[in-house]
Amino acid sequence: MKILMVCLGNICRSPIAHGIMESKIKKLNLNWTVDSAGTSGWHVGEQPDKRAIATCKAKGLNIVHQKSRKITKGDIEYYDVIFAMDANNYNDILRLCQSDEQKAKVKLMTGYLYPGRNTPIPDPYYDDRFEEVYTLIDLATDSFLKSMVVTSP
Repeated sequence: MKILMVCLGNICRSPIAHGIMESKIKKLNLNWTVDSAGTSGWHVGEQPDKRAIATCKAKGLNIVHQKSRKITKGDIEYYDVIFAMDANNYNDILRLCQSDEQKAKVKLMTGYLYPGRNTPIPDPYYDDRFEEVYTLIDLATDSFLKSMVVTSP
């Protein structure tokens, strides 16, 4: 399975989600890949925000190797699941989709944790809620992985 985590700038939420999911799939010995991207191009080529790096480091994850990039139409085709961090990014990703099949790949990050609710992963860039964001993403990735184990043969 190929998973893409997407937020606005690809320097806070999606790098944290990328790091968390990458760590979990390695622990589970899954032959999956994960990457991250942003719907904007504001930070292309930059490392994650220093506060995202510090939050992950405190939890034993190293995300300094990640570099921000903008999501492309090729990503929509390539990835099996594309997780948006909030409704705005979800809608921006859907605008890149060219078929119902592609649209079906796009999920809200918290969708497996809070089914049927439009619960965003808050953007910690301005309010410094990195711990809260980490915890919410950690729980959401657990819910997704649990659903895959239950539904996979």
